[in-house]
Amino acid sequence: MAIAENLVSIKSTLPKQVTLVAVSKTKPVSDLMQAYEAGQRIFGENKIQEMAEKYQEMPKDIIWHMIGHVQTNKVKFMAPFVHLIHGVDSLKLLQEIDKQAKKNNRIIDCLLQIHIAEEETKFGLNQEELIALVSSSLFEEMKNIQIIGVMGMATFTDDKDQVKKEFSHLKNIFENLQRINPKNSQLNTISMGMSGDYQMAIDCGSTMVRIGSSIFGGRN
Repeated sequence: MAIAENLVSIKSTLPKQVTLVAVSKTKPVSDLMQAYEAGQRIFGENKIQEMAEKYQEMPKDIIWHMIGHVQTNKVKFMAPFVHLIHGVDSLKLLQEIDKQAKKNNRIIDCLLQIHIAEEETKFGLNQEELIALVSSSLFEEMKNIQIIGVMGMATFTDDKDQVKKEFSHLKNIFENLQRINPKNSQLNTISMGMSGDYQMAIDCGSTMVRIGSSIFGGRN
C-alpha cells in the first residue's frame, strides 16, 4: 500500500490549483492500478508505445499525458487517446500532432517545451524560437491543436538558487506568452517541478507537477 500512502502524502502538500501528474514510466500496470485505486487519474509516460499498451489494458477514465521527447513518426500511435503532450519543441512536431489529431477528429492539448536548463542535453525552444513559432502563419493555420501553456525542466543540480532562477524564467516566458495571446491557445498551465524540486516549482508559479519516484519508488 506504499504507493497509495505516498500519493495521499504528496496530495496533502499540493495547493488546489496544482495538478499532479503521476509519472508512471517503466512501472508495471499493477503499480499504476494501486495509484488508480487511491484516486489518481492523471498518468505521465515518456514512451508512446508503453503508454499505448497501458491505455489498452487500463480503465478508460484515465487521462494520459505524454511527458517525454516525441518523435514525429510515433505521434499517430497516441493521437486517438492522449490528453496532453508536454514536450512540443518544434513547429514540425506540432504540425504532425495537428495532422494526426484531425484524422482522429480531435483537438489535442499541447505544452510548448522551453529550454531553461544549463544542460545542453535537454530539449526545448528558447524565447525567440517560441515567439517565432506562435507568430508563424503555419501555426495559425492549425485547427486541431490547442496550446495550453509551457513546460520546462530545470538543471539537475543541488544549487537551489540556480533552479529557482530557471523556474522563475519559465514563469516569465509564460506571462509573455499570455500577453502575446496567440491563436490556438488557452493559456493556463505551467508544467514544472518533479519529485526533488516540486515545492520550489510551486512557489515559483507551477500549476502542474510531474512526480514519479516519490510515488512509485526509484527506477532500475
